Amino acid sequence: MAIFTRAKSATSAGTLAIIVLVLAFGNQAYTEWAARHAQGDNAWDLFLRTLAWPAWAFSGRDVLAHDLRALLLIIFVAAIIGMGANGVSAGAGAFFLGWFSVILAAALAAMLTAFLTRDASLYSALLAAANASAYGLMVGWIVGIATSAGRRAAG
Repeated sequence: MAIFTRAKSATSAGTLAIIVLVLAFGNQAYTEWAARHAQGDNAWDLFLRTLAWPAWAFSGRDVLAHDLRALLLIIFVAAIIGMGANGVSAGAGAFFLGWFSVILAAALAAMLTAFLTRDASLYSALLAAANASAYGLMVGWIVGIATSAGRRAAG
């Protein structure tokens, strides 16, 4: 029974982390701020711009695709962590599971929703997936830490 509790805790912690990231940094206020203020050629500005990737809004062009992309990111991260949480131990395994889940989930969400945009093509879908995987690479470690902490706390 303890195995299921650890898996639930890891999944909950990782899911909560991605929800917070999407809500805090994907909203219109933050994305507009990042577009105006984080334009330097340094690692910090790149990180701040990347945080805004799962942009969601209630108005604008391609709003359905962007909102669905943010929602799918959350759902896919939760599903990937949930499927893999029983197979990893606390610590590095849970950390890499959380990190990997964001890379894969972001790429899948971007690829699927790219077909809902005005300029839909296979090329644009693959390009969107490549850009989204960069989001997962640069931001996914936060979910990895949360997943590892959730796994450790329950175990």
